[in-house]
Amino acid sequence: MKSIIMFCGIMLTVYIAYRIYKYQTLDNGLDQLVRDGAVILDVRTEKEFKMGHISESKNFSLGTIRERYTELDPGKTYITVCSHGLRSVKVETILKEKGFKKVYNGGAWSDLKKKLDLKSSENQINTNN
Repeated sequence: MKSIIMFCGIMLTVYIAYRIYKYQTLDNGLDQLVRDGAVILDVRTEKEFKMGHISESKNFSLGTIRERYTELDPGKTYITVCSHGLRSVKVETILKEKGFKKVYNGGAWSDLKKKLDLKSSENQINTNN
């Protein structure tokens, strides 16, 4: 019984730490950046990207970003996404180290997609009224 309580306590602590991390690392206003022309940079593997992604996003995996960053325009705005938000933070940091000024963490691609779809739906409703 004691081990079950300890396990639950550990899981709760991990969950709370993840939620705090997610809250602190995700940038607000990403939907507006996308409307203003930001490029969504999906940093998952090619296989993960093929399984699902945000339309118009570009796939530059974490494993190749140090070699491929020269293919990106430092003057553009980028939003990094991955499966959970950890790799996107790493790529955000790498690009900023390489001199990119406008790089934002979008966290999990599926969460950003939902947010963008929701904003798009809200905008369509507002336009029709």
